[in-house]
Amino acid sequence: MAAETDKPLAKFAEQVYLDDRPAEFFDHFHERARTKQPNAVYEVVRALTSAVGWGVYRARSISPEKVPDGQVILAPNHFSNLDHFFAGLSLRRHIRFMAKSQLFKPPMDWVYSNGGVFPVMRGHADEEAMKTARKILADQGCLLMYCEGGRSRDGKLAEKPKRGIGRLALETGSPIVPVAIHGSSRVRNWRRIDLPKVTVQYGDAISWPVVENPTKEQQQEVADEVFKRIRALYDGLERVGRAGAAHAARAERAARRRAARSRDGQPAAP
Repeated sequence: MAAETDKPLAKFAEQVYLDDRPAEFFDHFHERARTKQPNAVYEVVRALTSAVGWGVYRARSISPEKVPDGQVILAPNHFSNLDHFFAGLSLRRHIRFMAKSQLFKPPMDWVYSNGGVFPVMRGHADEEAMKTARKILADQGCLLMYCEGGRSRDGKLAEKPKRGIGRLALETGSPIVPVAIHGSSRVRNWRRIDLPKVTVQYGDAISWPVVENPTKEQQQEVADEVFKRIRALYDGLERVGRAGAAHAARAERAARRRAARSRDGQPAAP
């Protein structure tokens, strides 16, 4: 692309990493996420954010067909609060994700909970959030989880991912789809009328055998592999741009169709 613009990024508001409310305060949000599906609130939010994504940020998705049915973890890079919406623009599935617990305050807590979002207490080993994530996957859900944890503050990919996604992949056996979101680092520049084009590219799903009690080293190894694939997708978008990545994806699909015809004994398409 094409490197991103050199314009400075708008600053984040000061981050608050600890939530002083007791963990029990969030129990009913977890119960809602574990026992009920997102309702009409999800569809309303999807419609609004899709209009913003397609219309304002001219978003385009590449290879969304790589997201399988059934339980799956989407693993995008994280620059913007809109990244979870960008990642789901071309998917008709309900995307479930964890959000920092500080966001769960009236009136937005009602929107989040009814939309299928659940809280995670950053700065803590939040086992309730992991239990909720495992339940969603056990119910064949589509869970979005960021390898990097919080948003990048400098518009660059993190040096090293968090190991939580590796733990979840090993404990559940869920396939992970790496996702590169390019352009969203500048979404927070909207007050400057700096409205970037956002491109979302999905990679091939990858999975690991179930490990009942994975070690920290095993968890980190999986997280590192997932993040390496995210970085490769992102670097490809930087190098060849949206059009080049879309062209390569079309060529890949055509090659797979030819290979499938060959396996089935059908003549190759001209």
